[in-house]
Amino acid sequence: MARTFTVPDLSGKLAVVTGASDGVGLHLATRLAAAGAEVIMPVRNRRKGDAAIATITARNPGATVSLRELDLSSLSSVAALGATLRGENRPIHLLINNAGVMTPPERQTTADGFELQFGSNHLGHFALVGHLLPLLRDGRARVTSQLSVAANGRAINWDDLNWEKSYKGGDAYSQSKIAFGLFGLELDRRSRAAGWGITSNIAHPGVAPTNLLAARPEVGRGKDTAAVRVIRALSRVGLLGTPESAALPALMAATSPDARGGRFYGPGGLGHLSGAPAEQDVYSRLRSEDEARRIWQISEELTGTSFPAALPTT
Repeated sequence: MARTFTVPDLSGKLAVVTGASDGVGLHLATRLAAAGAEVIMPVRNRRKGDAAIATITARNPGATVSLRELDLSSLSSVAALGATLRGENRPIHLLINNAGVMTPPERQTTADGFELQFGSNHLGHFALVGHLLPLLRDGRARVTSQLSVAANGRAINWDDLNWEKSYKGGDAYSQSKIAFGLFGLELDRRSRAAGWGITSNIAHPGVAPTNLLAARPEVGRGKDTAAVRVIRALSRVGLLGTPESAALPALMAATSPDARGGRFYGPGGLGHLSGAPAEQDVYSRLRSEDEARRIWQISEELTGTSFPAALPTT
């Protein structure tokens, strides 16, 4: 199956992509910029961000790309980015919530005391959308939240969301992505009910060799995992995706005129692990509207971020 998707003309659009300094996020930002969008890349590591911009502009000399500061593991950093972008007062047309951290071997916490994966992958993005809501509404934005095949397993640990009693890295990662998926679908429902004008959907990249499972000393992983070595080998022979092909489902979800809110996009190949992007059935763990409302309420309480029932018409 060919792994392809043509991004439509995005001239005049403003896009924000988290986690765009490497891997799948860098390919997302590159393709959006090549299609004419102005791309804002909120990053934690300025050096990596500068290198990413150099890569994008080398491939697309006319690209308009810029950095902002963001550490999703700090709610004060999220709030600061929201204030910065609101101060710039420019409608946002595309938001791809792509950044993530995966399976630290030992439990770590965010600046606000949350388990690192739940706090960064879900709560940080939840708060970011809340802070950017006026700009997203002004741009009648499409919001795409990047999940993982891990959202198709395990469950939310409702009795211990921060994994203080018994930490399991894989289970905590799965929980963060399930919560994030429930949020992405609930955002679309709430937007339609309140007339925010925002379209929200979810995507996943399949399986590809990215830095999520590679050596990352900052999360306590001193060397590549065995899993990422196997994934690299299978990718080289075409059995799994590449970082470039893994970006295609989110690109389709974020930019295709045919992509719709409340839907799920992933690779269309065997097991949805690789292949051309396509709509797929929503994972069973993401279908409960009761659980979506529950995680939404909890997330508002934990982050101190409130979403209005409706916003005044401007």
